[in-house]
Amino acid sequence: MKFSPLFWPIQLKGNIIYILDETLLPHKLSYIKVRNYKEACRAIKEMKTRAVGQVLLVMYIFLQLIKQNKQRDLLKVARAINSTRPTLSFKYLTDMVIGWSKGKASLEKCILGFLEGLKYSRMKQAEEASKLLKDGDAILTHCNVSGLMPLIGEFAKKQGKRISFFATETRPYLQGSRLTAWELQRAGLGVTIITDGMVAAVMSQHKVNKVIVGADHLTLNGDIANKIGTYQIAITAKYFKIPFYVLCPPASGLKRGRDIKIEIRPDKEMLEYQGLRLAPKVAKGYYPAFDVTPAKLITKHIHLEIKR
Repeated sequence: MKFSPLFWPIQLKGNIIYILDETLLPHKLSYIKVRNYKEACRAIKEMKTRAVGQVLLVMYIFLQLIKQNKQRDLLKVARAINSTRPTLSFKYLTDMVIGWSKGKASLEKCILGFLEGLKYSRMKQAEEASKLLKDGDAILTHCNVSGLMPLIGEFAKKQGKRISFFATETRPYLQGSRLTAWELQRAGLGVTIITDGMVAAVMSQHKVNKVIVGADHLTLNGDIANKIGTYQIAITAKYFKIPFYVLCPPASGLKRGRDIKIEIRPDKEMLEYQGLRLAPKVAKGYYPAFDVTPAKLITKHIHLEIKR
């Protein structure tokens, strides 16, 4: 099975964590060296890694602590991780590690076992998604799901299905045009980039017939939080009777979507791009990084089953 570099973008070599810098893609495949938890937390805040990369990084932070003989700092590090990005529920991960540390089994073995299970579960999630597709399907996706879209395409090929993708740009960070399109074309899958505002027109022209997106947060009632713009795509898909599938993480302890704290990122991230000002200096910006899609708009949740 071939994997995109984004499928597993974090590595631990010796005492140093290597993070694939997603902000440099597709122009440069480069890794950041991280020597301690503070540098790792900064990488999360600055979106150097995102989606599953953040989950992996959390676990590798704790493995790094073990290798540095600093297990006494577990609680302090857990608090630092939990404060990085409010919408992404890292607490279930940090609570899990703290719980393991109090047991009889080796904490390192527990973390490595979790990571191995996560890799297997992600593959199963992609395979399940591929079974929902038909030969000739054109799938609309928004943002980036860390290597799962090309994996879905590979499973579909093995099932004798030819599929293609439409990727929204996903402004302002352009994860769709920079990351999703890049990894899909590397996998030999057809991909067409559209702006975020073209979704309704593309659906009305019958150019796509399925939607698959990821989710950064799943609540107990099935609501999800995902990259800003997902909610309006779900509403539009409902109007055009297009199935809307979500690749979900494990559910958090929150009851419903309105309980999710939405991260508001600095407005300069949408007013500037790579140092270039895109708007008048007097203009203000508002950048909620996520929105909430109600469960009633979701055709099927494709769950990531992780043993806790």
